[in-house]
Formats: sequence, structure tokens, C-alpha cells
Amino acid sequence: MSGLARASRLLERASDELSLAHFRVLSAVADGDQRASRVARRLALGKPAVSAAVDALCARGLMDRSGVSGDQRAAALSVTAEGIVVLKRVETAMIGRLEELAAQVPDRQPLLDALATLGEAIDRLRDEREGRQ
Repeated sequence: MSGLARASRLLERASDELSLAHFRVLSAVADGDQRASRVARRLALGKPAVSAAVDALCARGLMDRSGVSGDQRAAALSVTAEGIVVLKRVETAMIGRLEELAAQVPDRQPLLDALATLGEAIDRLRDEREGRQ
């Protein structure tokens, strides 16, 4: 199994409060993506997967869905106060797990630099796909 897949599993097990898929959806909405279709594009997930995650997160009181004026089919998504608390708790647990992992590397700075570079590359790729170069 690749290191990236193993790291992903490690992060998913960092907290039992949210699955990685639910964390990703909640995070995207907290970052300002208010439409499920935008979340699906941003996360490269199918709309049914995003809809199922939104339904589950709304049922748990972590997210709200409200109508959009002028478009009966659309819904605006927002993270509730409880959702923000859970999101921060899970992020803290994931960061802690990454710090534990980095502590096992003889020189952790290149690993941290590589993760930062990977994040920047992901942002650039997403921007290119969305036409925002």
C-alpha cells in the first residue's frame, strides 16, 4: 500500500467523530462552498456521494440546508456552530496524528515542506480546472 493511502487511513482514524468523506464535505462548506454541486466539483466526488454526506451531516446538526431565492431546486449549505466545533476538534486530532507521524521521520522539515508544496499544487490544479489561473 502506498504511503499516501496509508497516511489517509491514519488521518481517518484520527477521530471517530467524522469519516474522512464527511470531514472533507464539512470542511469545503466551512471554506465557503455553499452549493452541493460546487462541493462535488471541488472534492472530485459524485453528486450522490455529496448529497448523502450532506444528508448525514444535516441529520447530526452539523450542517444546515436552506432554500435559494429564485431557484427552487438549489439549496444553500452552511455549517452550524456545532459543526464548527466538531470540525475544529477533528482538524486538531488530524494535525496531532500528522505531528506523531512527522516525529518518526529523522528530518521532519522536508516532510512538512513537501506537504505544504502538495497543498499548493492541489490548489493550483483546482484553480486551473475551474478556469481561475
